[in-house]
Amino acid sequence: MKLILSSKIPVIEYEKKSERFRSLKFVLEPLEQAIFFPHKKVANTYFFCQKVDLCFVNRDGTILSLYSNVRSEKLIFCFKAYGLYYLPLGTSTQLQVGKKIPVK
Repeated sequence: MKLILSSKIPVIEYEKKSERFRSLKFVLEPLEQAIFFPHKKVANTYFFCQKVDLCFVNRDGTILSLYSNVRSEKLIFCFKAYGLYYLPLGTSTQLQVGKKIPVK
């Protein structure tokens, strides 16, 4: 799966609990791919060592809310969401709320 923006960004999908738990915790190098968590309504950035952009989507892939430049130790809720994308810093500027997320 790839996120189609000004450049193609690979998307990694985490479904197992062990993958979800680890995700970006204690990762020091900058994020270069998007990470998708299905069935997630809460973004937890505790123990992240970098800033990220967040994108909550519904089942159809329509963007419900965007958060840019989210720092560590934040907890963000979106109860109508189906999934969550952790995006590299600065990519949320190319997305709009209410539009479909460009994934192939």
